[in-house]
Amino acid sequence: MNRAWTLEELAAWCVKQVYAERSDALQALGEAWGWLQSRDLITWNPDQIKEVLGMLVRGVYIPERSRPASHDAWPYTIPCVAKLVNEGLQFSSPITFLVGENGSGKSTIIEALAEAFKFDDRGGRNLGQYANNRPKSTLGSTIQLDLTSKGAAVLRGPRSKRRGFFLRAETAMGLLETKSGTHGYWEEDLAQASHGEGFLTVFATMFQEPLLYLMDEPEAALSFTSCLRLVGLMHQLGQTGAQVICATHSPILASTPGADIIEVGEHGSRRAEWKELELVDHWRRYMENPSFYLRHITE
Repeated sequence: MNRAWTLEELAAWCVKQVYAERSDALQALGEAWGWLQSRDLITWNPDQIKEVLGMLVRGVYIPERSRPASHDAWPYTIPCVAKLVNEGLQFSSPITFLVGENGSGKSTIIEALAEAFKFDDRGGRNLGQYANNRPKSTLGSTIQLDLTSKGAAVLRGPRSKRRGFFLRAETAMGLLETKSGTHGYWEEDLAQASHGEGFLTVFATMFQEPLLYLMDEPEAALSFTSCLRLVGLMHQLGQTGAQVICATHSPILASTPGADIIEVGEHGSRRAEWKELELVDHWRRYMENPSFYLRHITE
C-alpha cells in the first residue's frame, strides 16, 4: 500500500538522486519530483523540495519599482546583470557556479548577493553589521533575495545565529590576517601562512554548518590538489544542507558533482553542462596543444 513519505525519507531520496553521480542536478531533482507525483506519494511542489534540500536562497531579482530606466550605466551595461534585471536569476541546486571571463559580471553578482544577505562586502561572516563603512554597490542596494523559510530564519534571526561566510579572493589576505585569533574565527596566525594555506584554514574552520557560503574566485590561491580538496568540501556541504554559490575560472571547481553551472558572457547568462563550457574547452585544447594558443602570443 502506498503511503506519503516522511520529510526525512523525501530528503534522503532527493539528495541521493541529485548526488548519485549526476552532473545535472536540476534534471535529477525534476525526475525525483515527477517520480513522487506519479505514484501519489506526495503532492509537494519543486519549491517545497528545495526547502527539504536545505537551500536558503531560491533566486534573486530586482523589483519593478527599483529597475533602472535604461541599461546605459554600469553595472547594467554588463549583459548578465541586464538579464538579471529583466528576468531574475534562479538557483536550482545546493551548489551553483557562475563561470565566465574577466569582466563578465560574475563577481559583480556574487558581491551583490553578499550585500543582500548582509555579509561584509569585503568578506567574512554574516553578522548583520558591516565591518567597514563602504556604501553598498549599485546592484547590492537594489536586488531582492527570494528566500526559503530556512534562509529567512537565518537572515532575520538573532545576530549570533547569522553565520555562513563570504570569501572574496581580492580582499582575503587582509581578512585572514586581521581575524586570526578572533572569537568565532580561527586560532591560527595566518600572517605566517601561505595564501593557499590560509584559504584552506578558512574552509576547514568556517565552512561547516548547513548555511550559505559565497565565494569569489577561491581558486586564486589554490594548487591543483587544494582545488580538489575544496571540491570535496563543497560536495559534502551540499549533501548536508548548506548552499554554496561560487564565481570561478576553475574547471576543477566547476566539475563538483551535482552542481548547477551558469555561464555568463556577452550572451547574458545560460545554464550549461560542464563539458560544454567554453572554459573547459579552452583548457582541454591548451593541454593537448599549447602551441596552438602560444603562437599568437610569442610569434
